[in-house]
Amino acid sequence: MSELITKFQSLAIAKQTVTLSKEQLALSSQWDSVLKSGQVEQNLDNLNLSLRDSTFLVATLQPTATDVSMFEAVFPLAKQLVSSTKDIKEVYAKYRHVFRWVDFLQQLLDVPTANQLILNYDLELPREIIEKKKKGEEKGKAAPEKAAPAAAAPAKKDGDNQQQPKGKPDEETLKRLREEAKAKKAAKKAANAAKQAEAEKKAVEPPKPSAIDFRVGFIQKAIKHPDADSLYVSTIDVGDEEGPRTVCSGLVKHFPLEAMQERYVVVVCNLKPVNMRGIKSTAMVLCGSNDTKVEFVEPPAGSKAGDKVFFEGFGAEEPLKQLNPKKKIWEALQPNFTTNQDLEVIFKDEENKEKPILKLTNAKGESFKVATIADAQVR
Repeated sequence: MSELITKFQSLAIAKQTVTLSKEQLALSSQWDSVLKSGQVEQNLDNLNLSLRDSTFLVATLQPTATDVSMFEAVFPLAKQLVSSTKDIKEVYAKYRHVFRWVDFLQQLLDVPTANQLILNYDLELPREIIEKKKKGEEKGKAAPEKAAPAAAAPAKKDGDNQQQPKGKPDEETLKRLREEAKAKKAAKKAANAAKQAEAEKKAVEPPKPSAIDFRVGFIQKAIKHPDADSLYVSTIDVGDEEGPRTVCSGLVKHFPLEAMQERYVVVVCNLKPVNMRGIKSTAMVLCGSNDTKVEFVEPPAGSKAGDKVFFEGFGAEEPLKQLNPKKKIWEALQPNFTTNQDLEVIFKDEENKEKPILKLTNAKGESFKVATIADAQVR
């Protein structure tokens, strides 16, 4: 009788009366046969498979002498696997149930700390894939190789217990699993909260004036709309590679046709195109107005078609390719466009406490003005 068996039999857990079923007795006999044949190393895979479905070798709720005898043979093999293998994660994943069983028994049997198998529980192992059993396969535990014929499990008879007892994980394993599940749940909750906060922030965050694509445009030619008395149809160069754009403007009442020819203006280039009496308009000429008159927003001298126009502080940002009408970006920003007493076009940024007034400008820092209207509506 080995020293470990003697130590185990002195424990209170070994003195509890446990009646084994016929199947459990057969399993015990099979593992005893493996020990006697010296084929323990060749049966490590079967051992891991058996311990996957039961905490202990003969499907009991507590360890038996069979576990201790097998532990004595497996323990040095487990230490060798851990110490001599480079890909330790692969070994842990392959024999995870054997290592769990060894760790439990070395604590139970009070193996000296210096001799214990040291396991790294912080390793993140891949998820275990459990293959489905084929029809006709025995539903019991995996039998070890080269088991003695006399130890084969007898066939069930009517009246035999049809369901063998299952082992429960030890308290240390249960505690670790509960902590892992709790940590995953907390991490998921925190991620969802962060995602929701980001979505709420975007929902309440006002749009920036950099979303609008202002450019200098040059009106090459303008005519009256053939089917709308209040509209001009202009051909305007805004620097696009594909050529000038067609723009419909309701300016007939405010400017004679001659004033619409060959002049520089400021154009909003990323509004959604709209059909105006059969002609698609792909941009908008920016003007300032009050109750009595309308005036062009005038680019500074030396401007060229396609020059980028922006409000101070937003020159490095790219405008949206096209404003989404459903998001009402233009409608949210336009009421803040006006002119100051120097007739310069400005944006009143209520969110900017340090600089609430931003001028419409270009890369040179020049201003864009109307002719005479202060406090104008700019649109």
